[in-house]
Amino acid sequence: MGWDPERYEQWFDTPEGRFALDCETRLLQAVLAGWPRRGHKLVELGCGTGLMLEMLYQMGFDVTGLDSSPEMIMAARKRLGKRAELHLGDGELTPYGDNEFDYAMIWSALEFADEPEAMLTEAARLAEKGILLGFLNKNSLYYAMNVRNTGSTLDSGTWYTWCEIQDMIRRATGFRPTLARSVLPGPSGTWRQGRVCRAVNCALYPPFVGAFGAVRVDFVNMRPLNPLFAWRTEPEMG
Repeated sequence: MGWDPERYEQWFDTPEGRFALDCETRLLQAVLAGWPRRGHKLVELGCGTGLMLEMLYQMGFDVTGLDSSPEMIMAARKRLGKRAELHLGDGELTPYGDNEFDYAMIWSALEFADEPEAMLTEAARLAEKGILLGFLNKNSLYYAMNVRNTGSTLDSGTWYTWCEIQDMIRRATGFRPTLARSVLPGPSGTWRQGRVCRAVNCALYPPFVGAFGAVRVDFVNMRPLNPLFAWRTEPEMG
């Protein structure tokens, strides 16, 4: 599908979009709390306009982004300048080497991938220490009330249940989720500033509750569910 960076960014300039982004940022910070940052490399597959990459850079990661849309990459370069390595390419078959990065992230991009499980498998191949996935929750109140042939970008994506995400992670990585939370459990009419709205929507919930969920999968010092892939190497223990 074709992507319009200006239209994509305009949503975050609306009151609803700004509120949702604030909640997503809180969620991102919470699930990343266990990862070291300074001197660690992170790649985002489906980086879009670089909005999340900029946050990750500010958090201390050395960031790389890849997206299949030339327009999105151009917008990301305008936003980030030399602070990130940015490449045009397919998130399901990247030009990077095995374990080239410490971490890999897919944030609101799996829903629009032609082969989502292949994209998740590729993220696991690139990351030595773990992956982070942000996903749109099909079981949420927002989905039930809002995503119904509206013609919006969100409507064109494939939303997932938490069970589907867990199954995909296990198949693609051979590991269980380490930590998962969600935000924005209320309908879109409650996505606005105000003590009650913030208390409800910005709090962290189990991953099957809110409209937007995030799950962290650690590879280091964790026992795999299946035999390790041939390309994955065991971390050396000190």
